[in-house]
Amino acid sequence: MMLDYEILPMDKKLARDIIIKNHYTHKWSSCRYALGLFLDDRVYGVAIYGFPVGRQVVKSITPSLENTEVLELTRLWLKDEAPKNSESFFIGKTFKWLKKNTDIKVLISYADPMADHVGIIYQATNWLYQGNNTMLVKGYLHKINGEVLHPRSVVAKYGTTKATTLVNIDPNYERIELKKKHRYIYILSKTDKRNIIENLKHPILPYPKNNDNCEWVNKNNLRREIK
Repeated sequence: MMLDYEILPMDKKLARDIIIKNHYTHKWSSCRYALGLFLDDRVYGVAIYGFPVGRQVVKSITPSLENTEVLELTRLWLKDEAPKNSESFFIGKTFKWLKKNTDIKVLISYADPMADHVGIIYQATNWLYQGNNTMLVKGYLHKINGEVLHPRSVVAKYGTTKATTLVNIDPNYERIELKKKHRYIYILSKTDKRNIIENLKHPILPYPKNNDNCEWVNKNNLRREIK
């Protein structure tokens, strides 16, 4: 029974190892709180909440929020053998933990159409959907020597994201155009909920059913090889 499971803070190194091994991205991310779904000291799920990386993300929700009042759900993973509906149960319990132990007012998360995600779990747990037009600048991943990297990782490793430089490092270098991500928010603060909703910078929209409108350009131009 799901009632036998506990939601507890967990060691960040252990959470990192589990995410890198099991999450579909196989990459770590921003982490302020690592929460685990436990049964008899075994980890059945990991939820990672971190402060949003982009400097303007918080203010793009509503100008009244401060950076310390918003967390992003950056990673979520559950064992395949976890019980039915465990994702919804787990996320709901993390909400309660955050309300009790932090002053966070709003959560934000994204569903990645590149992984064929539309945000079903967010819809099942009553997040508010804000569409996929909240990002104003087109983003890219970079494939260098067979490794697909985020721009921040490229800069850390190679010092630049300029195609003219990267193609000298790898003649087969590719720049991969990202699709527009679906954005969801969840308001934890009951006392601030009305004010936050009234001052949202982006409207609340019906939940998406597919990823048909996530392209910046036509679908045949999703990947470009830089020569």
